[in-house]
Amino acid sequence: MTIKTLSKISLVLAALASLSACGNTIRGIGQDTANTVNATEAAGRDVARAAQ
Repeated sequence: MTIKTLSKISLVLAALASLSACGNTIRGIGQDTANTVNATEAAGRDVARAAQ
Protein backbone atom coordinates (compact mmCIF):
# COMPACT_ATOMS: atom_id res chain seq x y z
CA MET A 1 0.00 0.00 0.00
CA THR A 2 1.15 3.47 -0.64
CA ILE A 3 1.37 6.28 1.88
CA LYS A 4 -1.49 8.04 0.12
CA THR A 5 -3.77 5.01 0.48
CA LEU A 6 -2.80 4.49 4.11
CA SER A 7 -3.47 8.13 4.93
CA LYS A 8 -6.91 7.94 3.33
CA ILE A 9 -7.74 4.81 5.29
CA SER A 10 -6.52 6.46 8.49
CA LEU A 11 -8.68 9.50 7.89
CA VAL A 12 -11.77 7.37 7.28
CA LEU A 13 -11.12 5.33 10.42
CA ALA A 14 -10.59 8.47 12.48
CA ALA A 15 -13.83 9.97 11.15
CA LEU A 16 -15.74 6.78 11.95
CA ALA A 17 -14.30 6.65 15.44
CA SER A 18 -15.24 10.28 16.03
CA LEU A 19 -18.79 9.74 14.82
CA SER A 20 -19.30 6.60 16.86
CA ALA A 21 -17.90 8.32 19.95
CA CYS A 22 -20.58 11.00 19.66
CA GLY A 23 -23.27 8.42 20.38
CA ASN A 24 -21.56 7.01 23.48
CA THR A 25 -20.81 8.26 26.93
CA ILE A 26 -17.26 8.31 28.26
CA ARG A 27 -18.04 5.09 30.10
CA GLY A 28 -19.25 3.45 26.91
CA ILE A 29 -16.11 4.49 25.07
CA GLY A 30 -14.04 2.94 27.84
CA GLN A 31 -15.96 -0.32 27.58
CA ASP A 32 -15.59 -0.34 23.80
CA THR A 33 -11.85 0.21 24.13
CA ALA A 34 -11.55 -2.59 26.68
CA ASN A 35 -13.48 -4.94 24.41
CA THR A 36 -11.22 -4.02 21.49
CA VAL A 37 -8.11 -4.73 23.54
CA ASN A 38 -9.54 -8.07 24.70
CA ALA A 39 -10.42 -9.08 21.15
CA THR A 40 -6.96 -8.09 19.91
CA GLU A 41 -5.31 -10.11 22.66
CA ALA A 42 -7.50 -13.13 21.88
CA ALA A 43 -6.63 -12.88 18.19
CA GLY A 44 -2.93 -12.73 19.10
CA ARG A 45 -3.28 -15.88 21.21
CA ASP A 46 -5.07 -17.63 18.34
CA VAL A 47 -2.28 -16.71 15.95
CA ALA A 48 0.36 -17.85 18.42
CA ARG A 49 -1.40 -21.21 18.84
CA ALA A 50 -1.70 -21.64 15.09
CA ALA A 51 2.01 -20.95 14.63
CA GLN A 52 3.02 -23.73 17.03
